[in-house]
Amino acid sequence: MKRPLIVLTGPTAVGKTKLSVALAEAVNGSVISADSMQVYRHMDIGSAKIKPEEMGGIPHYLIDLLEPEEEFHVVRFQEYAKACIEEIYKSGRVPVIVGGTGFYIQAVLYGIDFTEEQGDASCRRALERLAREEGAHALHKKLAEVDPQAAAGIHENNVKRVVRALEFYHLTGKKISEHNEAERQRESPYQFAYFVLNDDRSLLYERINQRVDQMLEDGLVEEVRRLKGMGCHSGMVSMQGLGYKEILEYLDGGCTLEDAVYRIKRDTRHFAKRQLTWFRREREVIWVNKPDFHYDDGEILGYLKEELYRRHIIA
Repeated sequence: MKRPLIVLTGPTAVGKTKLSVALAEAVNGSVISADSMQVYRHMDIGSAKIKPEEMGGIPHYLIDLLEPEEEFHVVRFQEYAKACIEEIYKSGRVPVIVGGTGFYIQAVLYGIDFTEEQGDASCRRALERLAREEGAHALHKKLAEVDPQAAAGIHENNVKRVVRALEFYHLTGKKISEHNEAERQRESPYQFAYFVLNDDRSLLYERINQRVDQMLEDGLVEEVRRLKGMGCHSGMVSMQGLGYKEILEYLDGGCTLEDAVYRIKRDTRHFAKRQLTWFRREREVIWVNKPDFHYDDGEILGYLKEELYRRHIIA
């Protein structure tokens, strides 16, 4: 028998956090955060990190694990998440992966193998130099020429992933999008349910705008100022997160606060759109559209539990 695993994902600001706590409570679960920013300490407001008082006594993993100067990526997430899953099983609970980073979820759900991917340091350095000298757009354009599908799924500001995709093509002569698609066809070692929480686009975008306003009210500028005082800079992976890079640019005198806020809202909306595109490509997802449940949290939770019973994930 495969062991049970629950995934609750969806676009940013859709309401995953509150529902995840209720779901974990209902199934005797523990939450593993699949978020590339909440793993960092001192980065609470901009990452919309769950507060201890919101956890409802549910154990949460992969939150406040690393310092901002440390790198976090899919291979590291997979390694940590697997260890957390084993710990949760030993405690007699069910792992519930919660977050909006689709590639992280896919890596754990289907056990994607990253060990065969060797690097080419000279190629990587040349690509990084191109990004520095000609800009991220020029690098992204290079990827679009050899692998349009990968380029469509990776934002040009994510230089690290663009470089990796081009490096993979240079090494193998194959498109990384085709490699990822082949990996996606793997059978999962888990008996899982993959829920995608969603909402009407206009309401989701409104929630995103409201969330950004709330972050500013809660002290986002002061949070980034503290991080800058700790030595954090734009070259760090952590400081490339939405909300952080824009406010850092404002603090460095590169733009006005008004412009930074405009770009945070715009880019977060674009990010939500890309997240939904990713989830639509995934296999065996269960779409949970909030309007279908009259925005009633109890109705939504009841539906999730029904699906889990039906799939023999909970008894």
